[in-house]
Amino acid sequence: MAEIHQLEPSYSQRELLVCPIEKPTLVLGSGQDQAVAQRAEELGLEVAKRRSGGAAVLLRAEDVFWVDILLPQKDPLWLDDVGRATWWLGQVWAQALKDLGVEAEMHQGPLQDTEWSSKVCFAGLGPGELTVGGRKVVGVSQRRTRKGARFQCAVLLAWEPQELVDIFGLPKRATTELADLAAGLDVPAQDLLAAFLRRLP
Repeated sequence: MAEIHQLEPSYSQRELLVCPIEKPTLVLGSGQDQAVAQRAEELGLEVAKRRSGGAAVLLRAEDVFWVDILLPQKDPLWLDDVGRATWWLGQVWAQALKDLGVEAEMHQGPLQDTEWSSKVCFAGLGPGELTVGGRKVVGVSQRRTRKGARFQCAVLLAWEPQELVDIFGLPKRATTELADLAAGLDVPAQDLLAAFLRRLP
């Protein structure tokens, strides 16, 4: 997983990277500190750092499906407007989930922070991300260069925030509050990938 996050794409063409989760891994955002990584390792987790922005995502194969889209700057889907650049991808996810019987809503407004969103990715809501019943189910981050953009998508299959609360040393009330901010889709990962590929332009 760490190797995938450190990959430097050529952006020669549009590409899809399905990121297999072989071991429980804590993926930190680019601005998160080493002390968190040390606590995660003490708990038996691997640690990776993504170059895109955002906060931590705890990856377990049964809980999260992760896929990256590499988009060259010359691609017709490219938008210079960072705030709108993920909308097309959010729409693809919304269509894919609808095919699986899940009605999701795409967020088109500015970033919505909560008390915990600087630490836990699924505690905040950004443009192009999806919610079901007001709870976040699809997270999207991006890293842009002069050549292109890397969109990293994490889809919750299940949501159990207690381990993240422990890693970050958050107060007990954070467990209940985080549980209300996100939700698992209870959809097989292979079905999710197939639906996403059908809808991907």
